[in-house]
Amino acid sequence: MQPGTAHVSDDELATRVAGRDHLAFEALMRRHNQRLFRVARAILADDTEAEDALQDAYLDAYRHMAEFRGEAQLVTWLTRIVVNQALMRRRKQKRHANVVSLQAAAHPGDAAFEALSDDSIEPPPHAALRAEVRRVMERRIDDLPLAFRTVFIMREVEDMSVQETAEALSIPAATVRTRLFRARALLREALARDLDIVTPDLFGFAGDRCDRIVHGVLSRLSASSVNGGEQ
Repeated sequence: MQPGTAHVSDDELATRVAGRDHLAFEALMRRHNQRLFRVARAILADDTEAEDALQDAYLDAYRHMAEFRGEAQLVTWLTRIVVNQALMRRRKQKRHANVVSLQAAAHPGDAAFEALSDDSIEPPPHAALRAEVRRVMERRIDDLPLAFRTVFIMREVEDMSVQETAEALSIPAATVRTRLFRARALLREALARDLDIVTPDLFGFAGDRCDRIVHGVLSRLSASSVNGGEQ
């Protein structure tokens, strides 16, 4: 964030950007980079493509900033531009549009979904485990259908409201709720399968661990014999 812009409102920054103030534009980008990148990433499922789409969106927003009328929050307006850019890029990657069903059947299950926290200070083993869990989560989120993945990122990761998400995607609020519910259910199912696969291998005993224990016992027996016979 540029000095002196931390407490400047989005609307004021937008006015300055419309006047071609590059410092204000930089401040605006830094303020909303994380959310907008995650939205693009949700649609494209690729870091590099998401970065490119976000850059294109920012340039588009810069060129049309004078058209922003404040009818919605600036970040919602920017999100719409990012969504459009990401979808256009996605279509260009394919020879035909990948149509994702906009309707999801109700799926029974617990609606609660615990998001991972990001503790800054923790023992290295815990940090490594958290990083691995995060990678698994990211892979499973990437596997979600586009419509569900995008809503999940907006609502659960970026904590956008139902109404804000609906406005950004130009869909009814009820559809946002339905997609989020279905996304949570699909993630639970995928993670449950992962758990079923890895559970038999937890605290593995064969191989190196088995060898170490056997060798350790035999070594101690040998040492005991040398020092006075078997106990």
